[in-house]
Amino acid sequence: MNVSASSSRLRTLLSGFLLVLTAGLFIWFQWQARPEAAPADSASPSEGTIEVFFSDPDSPAASTLRGGVDVHLAEAIGNARYTVDVAVLRLDLWSIRDALIEAHQRGVIVRVVTDDGYAEEDEIIDLLQAGIDVVVDSSDALMHHKFTVIDSIDVWTGSMNYTLNGAYRHNNNLVHLHSREAAADYSREFDEMFEDGHFSASSVMDTPYPQISLDGVDVGIYFSPDDMAALQIVDALESATESIVFMAYSLTLDLIADTMLSRAAAGVIVEGVMEADQASNSGSDVERLIEGGVDLRLDGNMDKMHHKVIIIDGEIVITGSYNFSRSAEERNDENLLIIRSESLAAMYLAEYDRIRDQAAP
Repeated sequence: MNVSASSSRLRTLLSGFLLVLTAGLFIWFQWQARPEAAPADSASPSEGTIEVFFSDPDSPAASTLRGGVDVHLAEAIGNARYTVDVAVLRLDLWSIRDALIEAHQRGVIVRVVTDDGYAEEDEIIDLLQAGIDVVVDSSDALMHHKFTVIDSIDVWTGSMNYTLNGAYRHNNNLVHLHSREAAADYSREFDEMFEDGHFSASSVMDTPYPQISLDGVDVGIYFSPDDMAALQIVDALESATESIVFMAYSLTLDLIADTMLSRAAAGVIVEGVMEADQASNSGSDVERLIEGGVDLRLDGNMDKMHHKVIIIDGEIVITGSYNFSRSAEERNDENLLIIRSESLAAMYLAEYDRIRDQAAP
């Protein structure tokens, strides 16, 4: 045997093996270092959790403008790994601005949609100067949303604008849904505005999962003006057999008032608290509700009672950005949750009791 030839073949084989091994290791390391998709839970996508937080204008934090309900959202943005999408009418909270800029600087994709009425806020300018993409709605209606989607699994929504007033002076609720299906719904609404430029009447009915279940809790997710949210509210109200309790910044949508009066006439207890400054507005149903036997009080907050909440039979909660108004139903970009949960309803009822105790009899 030619030892030289054998050695040559061995060196060739060894070189080939090392080349393949090197290429394999390179591919493996590249795969390990790739940007990951948001991690999937071991539970099914429809399972998750719901949390609710309430602003408290009477707390010590209200005077310091620090440590309020916005802390929870800022912390969630601070923990974001991949994406943060924000759709909000108005943003002037330093905590949220700072959290968004920091997320952007560490490589998270941050996108924002806001309304043209508030596009020149200092905090929005700060986001733009930091390199964050901001899309502004210039339609005649309001982009009235107040929601954030994080990493395609966490949704934060409710009645709270991302403002100092919203977090510290107004009565508001902030809801956190941990659900891929809920995130898909809100992401579709966000993309419709951010990517497609569809606002107000140009919105389309395309919510992927209008009905979801979060750890056994049924949740309806609706957007206006495309999902006919008022009919969903009316259906829920008509199911009431014991009580309807509401906290309303505005109530001018006759269809909702008519249904409340109908249930009151059927013996259902109907009571609520209204934002005092809105009670005498044109089209307000306040007087009609009172005349129909509804126990309705005007709020005692020196600033604003900004909730948009209805609690039915102590087990159904309706909440979101959606004021009970014709504009919310027909023109504005809004979102609405209908949640069937006695435990969550109990939290909202506690908030109602606190606000009612401060309201004018």
